[in-house]
Amino acid sequence: MVASPIPTAPGALPLVGHVVPLLRDPLRLLKSLPEHGDLVRIGLGPATVVVVCDPDLTRQVLRRDCVFDKGGPLYERAREAMGYGLTTCPHSAHRRQRRLLQPAFGRDRLPGYADVMTAHITAITHSWRDGQILDVNAETKRLTSAVTTATLFSDTMPDPLLSHALEDVSTLVDGIMRRALMPPLLDRLPTPGNRAFARARARLHALLDKITADRRGDTADHGDLLSALLAARDDDGCGLTDADIADQIITFFMAGTETTATTLAWVLYLLDRHPGIADRLHSEVDTVLSGRPARHGDLPDLQVTGRIITETLRLYPPGWFVTRVVTEDTDLGEHRVRAGTTIAYSPYLIHHRPDLYSDPERFDPDRWGSADAESSGSALIPFGGGPRKCIGDVFAVTLATLTLATLSTRWRLHTLPGHNVRIARSAALHPRSLHMRLTART
Repeated sequence: MVASPIPTAPGALPLVGHVVPLLRDPLRLLKSLPEHGDLVRIGLGPATVVVVCDPDLTRQVLRRDCVFDKGGPLYERAREAMGYGLTTCPHSAHRRQRRLLQPAFGRDRLPGYADVMTAHITAITHSWRDGQILDVNAETKRLTSAVTTATLFSDTMPDPLLSHALEDVSTLVDGIMRRALMPPLLDRLPTPGNRAFARARARLHALLDKITADRRGDTADHGDLLSALLAARDDDGCGLTDADIADQIITFFMAGTETTATTLAWVLYLLDRHPGIADRLHSEVDTVLSGRPARHGDLPDLQVTGRIITETLRLYPPGWFVTRVVTEDTDLGEHRVRAGTTIAYSPYLIHHRPDLYSDPERFDPDRWGSADAESSGSALIPFGGGPRKCIGDVFAVTLATLTLATLSTRWRLHTLPGHNVRIARSAALHPRSLHMRLTART
């Protein structure tokens, strides 16, 4: 078989490639790519990235993590912020890290984590006031960071430290995508963005390194992730080094804070836009919870709540553009891909294909209760897939479900009139400047 050439997306400019449409409206560009082929080239400055547009080929990339290794401009930039933790490490280090970290995310620990989640969700949502206007991004990050901190360290982080840490996380997440689209030579320029990125990285690493060092001499199991990391051992008795633990901590802190907060922000916005679905949610939580906070044991009964979370992850997957590097010459569909090629896949692109999801732009939680949910679910990849699928996927969905159910027993949230919500261009797909008014449910 003669390999087919990989087409290039139209609209590339000399020297910068497709950087302009990526900066202007990256999601529109991504959704246009499948009409040009299963694999399509785009230009990021002088570099070329091959975007996988087909769901079956995307699954091949996810399954064959040895051939399609973590790398490319996005991961190079992410490593600047997160080091070489489980999310960003190469294939050569991944199996060992995954094996050592898996017990920390075992199902036996999840009920304990859920108790911590419920306590913080209850405290924060009970502090809200009728008529209050929430900065939804800030408030959901406050909630997820409190839960992440408690499950990571068990000890409460003082509010001033937590506020600074959240600011630093946001700076790093916003900077990763921006820097991935720019030539590395520009890193040397003393721009405000470069200086802010460097300061945020230094502060966050220093804070989390100190927390880890303070716990080193404590042999007790606090029931948190840090205890699990410190206790993790290979068959030969070797554990994680201080550098390993620091990278894992910052990875979990950034991922646990940002991605679930982003999902919750979109959920609240979508429910305000679809009051009929919000009514069904309130009916379910009133029946199941009778006004009390949601607990781990309630999850099987919160079917509508769970479908709302799933549909939101389909519409707005937090990690919307992911790069890999090809480690050896290989075939992908009808194409020959050479070693060293940067490959990208996009959960957003796959989730919005009309041949996979009917009326893909419509918010329809009921599609996950339909007869074809199983087939369409195989193309649902908000947490990736294969051996590198996010280790904290169940943790994240549990937190989102418990939060939505608990706050819905007491509150409705409404977008301010005339408020134009836009999608932020960063490594996480979050709504920009989302402010909503709280209304107490009677």
